[in-house]
Amino acid sequence: MRRLRVSLFVTCLCDLLQPQVAESTVRLLWRLGVDVEVPPAQTCCGQPGYNAGHRADARAVARAWIRAFEAAGDGPIVAPSGSCAAMVRHEYPRLFAGEPAWAARAAALAERTYELCEFIVHVLGRPSIGGRLEAVAAYHPSCHLTRSLGLSEEPLSLLRGVEGLRLLELPHAGECCGFGGLFAVTQAAISTAMADAKIRDVEASGAPILVAGDTGCLLQIGGRLRRLGKPVRVMHIAELLDAATGGSGAATGGSGAATRGSRPAARGHGGGDRLA
Repeated sequence: MRRLRVSLFVTCLCDLLQPQVAESTVRLLWRLGVDVEVPPAQTCCGQPGYNAGHRADARAVARAWIRAFEAAGDGPIVAPSGSCAAMVRHEYPRLFAGEPAWAARAAALAERTYELCEFIVHVLGRPSIGGRLEAVAAYHPSCHLTRSLGLSEEPLSLLRGVEGLRLLELPHAGECCGFGGLFAVTQAAISTAMADAKIRDVEASGAPILVAGDTGCLLQIGGRLRRLGKPVRVMHIAELLDAATGGSGAATGGSGAATRGSRPAARGHGGGDRLA
């Protein structure tokens, strides 16, 4: 049976700051019967410039992104990020509204771009992928994932399907963590206050692990946790599902290598891992 092939939209934050998230994504998709291509020419999607009002610069970056993923084939494009997927899906058509030729190319890619959980649940038809992980966690629903893409139940469905994982309710779960891309830089005091409020809610939940689907949120909350000396661990949902279905990198802090066009070096194909 022929395996589905996708292009991985790694995203800047994964590439530069959290590469283990991309590695977990590759291992997870491989176990689900999906081959992963990582287009080497891919760039930033242009979201920082777009949000800052530099539309001409954002268009230049977006054109490079479009060329890279057009060259990679006509299969699905999967991103472990609601924010970046939302940029391609919703903002690219607006960004190129005055350029019909580029608007058509952007729309064609937008139609086949998916956030990771969305892809697993709706394209692969797997609302649960099983696995086992003895852990206690709370889930933070990121703003772009829930508000822009409308994906609120999909991540929770995948998490609930993990045997041994106990999900605790996060108070005020829908409130923003304060990252907001450039907002965290231009409005640092407000951003920090919002992160502190989120951390108070995490502590109130009693969860030793906070899971989210956007690296920006994890960097915001995780960075503030470290500054405050808090012991709560943050994990991307790809890392947790990778650990639950047999990957060792997410559970131990290591990272397995994934070579473009070849089988990922996923380790520990046994019955999952345990998180202390």
